[in-house]
Amino acid sequence: MLVLVINQHGRPLMPTTPRKARILLQSGSAEIVGRDPLTIQLNYGTSGYTQPITLGIDAGYSHIGFSAVTEKEELIGGELELLEDVSERITDRSKYRRTRRNRLRHRIKRFDHRKHPQGWLAPSIQHKLDSHIKLVDRLKARMPIAKVIIETAKFDIVSATFNNHVV
Repeated sequence: MLVLVINQHGRPLMPTTPRKARILLQSGSAEIVGRDPLTIQLNYGTSGYTQPITLGIDAGYSHIGFSAVTEKEELIGGELELLEDVSERITDRSKYRRTRRNRLRHRIKRFDHRKHPQGWLAPSIQHKLDSHIKLVDRLKARMPIAKVIIETAKFDIVSATFNNHVV
C-alpha cells in the first residue's frame, strides 16, 4: 500500500510509503487531504521530480478496472462498480415528478421539449461515460499520470470469438 503525495501548490508527486508519510505527518511537514486513497499534502517546497506513470483502464459494462504503473511496479489498482439500474431510477423520478405536477391546477401542456439535443446519450450510457471521466480526473489530480490507456474490446458471445481468435 502506498500513500499519495501532493506538493504545497496542489500538484501531484510520486507516492510514498506509509512509514515516511507517518513521519511527515508527526513532524508537521504534511497534512492529510484525502482518505480514499490516503493522500497527504506537503507543507514545504520540493524539487517536484516525478516519474512517468501510465494509467490503464479496462472499460467494462458493470465494472471499471484500473491500474497505475511505472516501469518498475504497480502503484495503485482497483475496481469501480457502476450503477446498474439507471433506467429504473429515471422511471421512478419521472413517476414522482408526474405525481407532483398533477397536484397543480391549470398547468399549460408542453409538447415542444420532446427532441433530444445533438450529442445526447441515453442516461445509462451517459452515467458510464461520466464515471470513466471522473475516475481519470480523480486519479490525475493525485498522481503524476503521463499517459492513459483505455482498453476496449468487443466480445461476441454467440460464436465465442475474441478479436477473431477462437476462445
